[in-house]
Amino acid sequence: MPACVPTRAADSTRTKRVHQPHSPPPSRPPRRFRVASADLSASIAVFLIALPLSLGIALATGAPLQSGLVAAAVGGLVAGRLGGSPLQVSGPAAGLTVVTADLIDRYGWRTTCAITVLAGLAQVGLGCLRVARTALAVSPAIVHGMLAGIGVTIAVAQLHIVLGGTPHSAVLDNLRALPAQLAHLHPAAVTVSALTLGLLFVWPRLPGRAGQLLRRVPAALVAVTGATTAASLAGLPLPKVDLPSWRSHAMAGLPEGSVPGLAAAVLTTTLVCSVQSLLGAVAVDRLAAGRHAHPGRSDLDRELLGQGAANVVSGALGGLPLAGVAVRSSANVRSGAVSRNSTMLHGVWVVVAALLMAPVLELIPLASLAALVMAVGIQMVSLHHIRTVTRHREALVYAVTTLGVTLLGVLQGVTLGVAVAVAVALHRLTRTRITQEDRKGVHHVRVRGQLTFLAVPQLSRALHLVPAGAAAVVELDGSFMDHAAYESLQDWQRTHLAQGGTVALTGRAGNPGAVPAPGAPALKGHQEPVEASTCRCRPWTPWRNHQCERPSVPPAGHPGGSAGGSGPSGLQLARGISAFQRHTAPLVRGELARLAREGQRPSQLFLTCADSRLVTSMITSSGPGDLFVVRNVGNLVPLPGAERGDDSVAAAIEYAVDVLQVHSITVCGHSGCGAMQALLASEPGHARTPLERWLRHGVPSLERMADEERPWARIAGREPADTVEQLCLTNVVQQLEHLRVHESVARALDEGALELHGMYFHVGEAQAYLLSEHQDGDVFARVGAAEDARRPA
Repeated sequence: MPACVPTRAADSTRTKRVHQPHSPPPSRPPRRFRVASADLSASIAVFLIALPLSLGIALATGAPLQSGLVAAAVGGLVAGRLGGSPLQVSGPAAGLTVVTADLIDRYGWRTTCAITVLAGLAQVGLGCLRVARTALAVSPAIVHGMLAGIGVTIAVAQLHIVLGGTPHSAVLDNLRALPAQLAHLHPAAVTVSALTLGLLFVWPRLPGRAGQLLRRVPAALVAVTGATTAASLAGLPLPKVDLPSWRSHAMAGLPEGSVPGLAAAVLTTTLVCSVQSLLGAVAVDRLAAGRHAHPGRSDLDRELLGQGAANVVSGALGGLPLAGVAVRSSANVRSGAVSRNSTMLHGVWVVVAALLMAPVLELIPLASLAALVMAVGIQMVSLHHIRTVTRHREALVYAVTTLGVTLLGVLQGVTLGVAVAVAVALHRLTRTRITQEDRKGVHHVRVRGQLTFLAVPQLSRALHLVPAGAAAVVELDGSFMDHAAYESLQDWQRTHLAQGGTVALTGRAGNPGAVPAPGAPALKGHQEPVEASTCRCRPWTPWRNHQCERPSVPPAGHPGGSAGGSGPSGLQLARGISAFQRHTAPLVRGELARLAREGQRPSQLFLTCADSRLVTSMITSSGPGDLFVVRNVGNLVPLPGAERGDDSVAAAIEYAVDVLQVHSITVCGHSGCGAMQALLASEPGHARTPLERWLRHGVPSLERMADEERPWARIAGREPADTVEQLCLTNVVQQLEHLRVHESVARALDEGALELHGMYFHVGEAQAYLLSEHQDGDVFARVGAAEDARRPA
């Protein structure tokens, strides 16, 4: 959640201090090395994850177990200090397991270390050439397919160790040997492995407040520690970690083998290390983008240099090849790290553990480490990635890459994936031209043609020419955008907005709109690409010029009056319906036909005000069948038994929760609500009209706002603009309390099948805010700046 914005006085003071470009810089005291407490705690959390995983990956590759610790320490100290992604944690990665195992099997350990050194030098050379951003041109389907193939290979190999046997080098050999291995199980190994996997699965799902505290301890550490303790207490005869003396540790030697084979090995290692690290840096930026303490966007060329230097040092010292690791990096960000000190400290802890904790590490059963690595391999085959590439019509690229990596090898599989991706892109791609120019202080980036992953480097260069904080217009003159281009544009847009800039996205005809979904229209069920200017706001067009001309309406009964339905309002309605039939109905007809056959299955109940300025489908980017909407004056939820003849809201809630089985309910208030203004002006005890009788359901919101013991609901970073806005915010919180009292809602909440959300929409700003956790009370956080701050209300 973003930090609170300072008061105006403090803000002006800060402005006076910072923005004095012509004044001499103030004298500064000598710099002292300081470590923030957040970095210290994050480094310990990452170390506790890295220690068992480093040993497990070394075991999976067939390398000396100490090599995993060497790579983890070098990744923290060297890559952490020299790399361009301050919060990314590097070390031995599961994505390198298959590559390294194949190298060790083919060339031996000392030559593998030499290959790691040469791959590091190649990474340094690529970093000096400043080609790191080119790696973003690799289709995500190829990367995910490569990781999935590696995951399958790891899982099948480690399954043999889990069952008490020894794996083969090839996947097909391991599959053929699996029936015989199942017939000769090792009970002790299976027991320890099952305990490890059980703890890995159960620990992150511990319920309650106690579970929330316990989950701070990494599941990997708990699983290995628990299995090791159980095996030691039971005295199970199992192979365990064997850490030989550091004096006998084997380091790099001169490479031995054919030059073409060694060149291919260096190329493969360089490719996998570089792509995984650079994509990991981009992912870390995205994960940390909404945080106040985010140190800034990663320098990808510097990251490549840092990774190369780390691989040179790791290989020279007899360590595994290393890359940025997603599990450790995400743990580092979520633990609150604010600088590269966290990554470097984690490397220090690994060195300390390697030197002082050898007797403890040698108690760990190999079966437990194998189960841990097998779980990591299974997680690399992500169902989310499969759904994503299928939605973006890249399933063929993903499948070919996965099978190629599994059956042929990483380099061969990636080569096949690239070939298929290029063929698919050439099928879609005609010609893409991206230009950037400054027109009177507004930077225009125009894209002509189709946006595929091949155009991402060109798009990225054009977007990064836009200065931070500037006004930008992105003109999308094309009908197709694939996943890689879509993510690149979305990431840049979020970062540019966070830096104080503005972004206007336009379609072919210049109509403003959001970033179109890649390779598909905004509406579900339609398979052909649709231009952004063709849909979204097109049905609204006949209505949106009412502020320019508002003709008087003849009285009822007058020729052309509204009684006959042929007056100005009736004609406007008819024109709107006609526009829908011409432009929108052809796009949604297939989806509506499907919904007519299958029935509605909305995922959310959206309860909001009847105000005409709130267009629910627009502000939520939803389509037919997505939301079950209930609208009333003031977005009120009467308490059970207080309806007094009007059960419409309670009936809608019961139907949505019990029959439609929605997963969440959102209560949405808005700025300038006329109902809240009327409620403030109402007299207690007077309810003569239907409107006054209905507004009595909002009296608890008035009482809540008047309660001096309750902290006021507010928007993050500022106080409410006036009493009306204060009541609008308070009313959302109070209606959520009313919702919890309804029997169907209370039952679903107890079962964990329902979430409640509060939302506030500022009409004048066109900005949505979500109710967030905060120690000072009910705070609405701006959507887009702190999406990860939202929570169930």
